[in-house]
Amino acid sequence: MAKPYIEETGAEEILWRDRKRIMGMPLSFTVYEIDNDRLTMKKGFLRTETNEMLLYRILDVRLVRTFAQKLFGVGTVTLYSADQTHRALEIKNIKKPDAVRKFISRIVERERAAKGLTGRELYGIAGMVQNPAAAERVFADLDGDGIPD
Repeated sequence: MAKPYIEETGAEEILWRDRKRIMGMPLSFTVYEIDNDRLTMKKGFLRTETNEMLLYRILDVRLVRTFAQKLFGVGTVTLYSADQTHRALEIKNIKKPDAVRKFISRIVERERAAKGLTGRELYGIAGMVQNPAAAERVFADLDGDGIPD
């Protein structure tokens, strides 16, 4: 049986990469990567899972550092997004978390500007993230014509 042909469009340039750290050391099987337009989280050893989030869909960035994380020089950056699968994605125990938070904020704004999105376009999405039931009402086909009203 022949292998299916998959066209490679070229590897994306990785702008940032780190691992989830245990006691400050990169011993886990969770890898975070940011390229030009998306964040990728790969985790697992025997069973691997890969999740992607488009950067322009990130609505808010939060940094938390517990006392133990401060001792080991790591922190957790939480991304709140309009993504359906990951409304809140935690990038856990990474080194230089404040620099990463600032970097993500800058690259998110760059992606929004490149796509021509402003806060007004994302305003409705933010309300739906807080209340998923409202999203179903907003995008419901009320009159049955196949077009959400």
